[in-house]
Amino acid sequence: NKHNRTALHYAVACRNVEAVDVLLRRRAKLDLQDKYGVTAIHLAAWFGSLEILKLLVQGGADQRIENMQGMNMMHCAAINDHTEIVEYIVDDLQMRELDKEDKNGNRPFAVAAEHGCVKMLQMLMEEPYNMSTMEENQNGDTPLHLAARNGELEALQLLLDNFEIRNEVNHAGETALYLAAVGNHEECVLALLQADCDPNIPTTNRTGPLHAVCEKSFTPVVKLLVDNGTQMNIQNQHLQTPLHLAVKNYHIPVIHTLLESGCDADITDHLGQTVLHVASELGKVDVVEMILKAGVNMEIKDRQGKTALGVAARADIVIIVDMIIKAERYFNWLNSNPGANGTLHDESPLTFKPDRRSETKQVRDVMWKLAHSLVKQNEWKKLAQHWGFTEQQVAAIEEQWTGPNSYQEHGNRMLLIWLHGVTMAKENPAKELYQALISVGNTKMAEKVRMEGEDSSNRKCVVS
Repeated sequence: NKHNRTALHYAVACRNVEAVDVLLRRRAKLDLQDKYGVTAIHLAAWFGSLEILKLLVQGGADQRIENMQGMNMMHCAAINDHTEIVEYIVDDLQMRELDKEDKNGNRPFAVAAEHGCVKMLQMLMEEPYNMSTMEENQNGDTPLHLAARNGELEALQLLLDNFEIRNEVNHAGETALYLAAVGNHEECVLALLQADCDPNIPTTNRTGPLHAVCEKSFTPVVKLLVDNGTQMNIQNQHLQTPLHLAVKNYHIPVIHTLLESGCDADITDHLGQTVLHVASELGKVDVVEMILKAGVNMEIKDRQGKTALGVAARADIVIIVDMIIKAERYFNWLNSNPGANGTLHDESPLTFKPDRRSETKQVRDVMWKLAHSLVKQNEWKKLAQHWGFTEQQVAAIEEQWTGPNSYQEHGNRMLLIWLHGVTMAKENPAKELYQALISVGNTKMAEKVRMEGEDSSNRKCVVS
């Protein structure tokens, strides 16, 4: 047919002894190869039909013939755990010479390991066969590599129990542990770690197992590696840590695991960017929140001289700009008030995201009205200066331009950032705002704020 397969191919593949016998009596050609180089004798060994294999041998089939991958009938039997076929080849046919490499450099023992054929591995390791080998194939993979790549736990454990091989690398610099990790084979990773395999051996491009699983978001494997001494801050050829790759690919559980485990979030990559730079530039609000809560260094500049705040401002990601400023102001305040850290978040969980709470709605409405109706242009900057906003913070807020009245939105954002700090410090926002307006010379506005605060108190509305 179009695959170059004959009736004999199908009869053997279906293990139909009677049909094979009829075809052989009719002198069917035994060694015709399909388009993959597979003959009837390969199929008999592949599907484990010893009776058919004997018929083919008796009929004069070529016992040494190989398919396009260089596999002979011993390979075909080993790959499918047909021990009785290999016994027949070695004991009856006396053809140990079929224990040879295919075109990938794999001997029958290696292909048995690759496909988890435990019975075959055990037989080949025993007398009188002695066909076990941990030699490398053309890619530098040992049978341990092959079993690990395919997640064949029983075969992997058998090899670990019987051979001293552990941390050998293939031509790409990959260990068996690396291949098990990148394949998300959790049980194999655990077995290799328990066998004292080193989780910190990098590949030729300096990628470690932790890099690979963080990039692919294999969280359970990440935890296994971290809990077993894997270096969390190892850098690849682009100087990226595993955390860089997790942030870049927005893998929240992995990021949480790494941060909780104490990885260094301030390491810079080849662009001089920390993970906060990366998350800010990508606009990943949830990731930025997690990183900020970890207490990172927000003053680090990339190779373009930009802090994470500058990167967010350049990308016009207003929410992240405001979050970073809130975090900068909060941690500066915390450093000045170390005693507040113990009880600060008991009632108010730390967050730098926009405030949507109902209990602050009234005061937020006041902020909006103040910024859009009552504060003059550039007056918001005087308030910002009074409250200790830095020039960089003011510039980042002002980066957003929506037209001649942009100052109103700038003022509102600055006031909400200030409100965040006041709320976290458990201070009275109305009182603080009143004093600030007095200090910048806006007495009229200060009195309005005071009057609204008194009205709110009379209406028993809490402004905090």
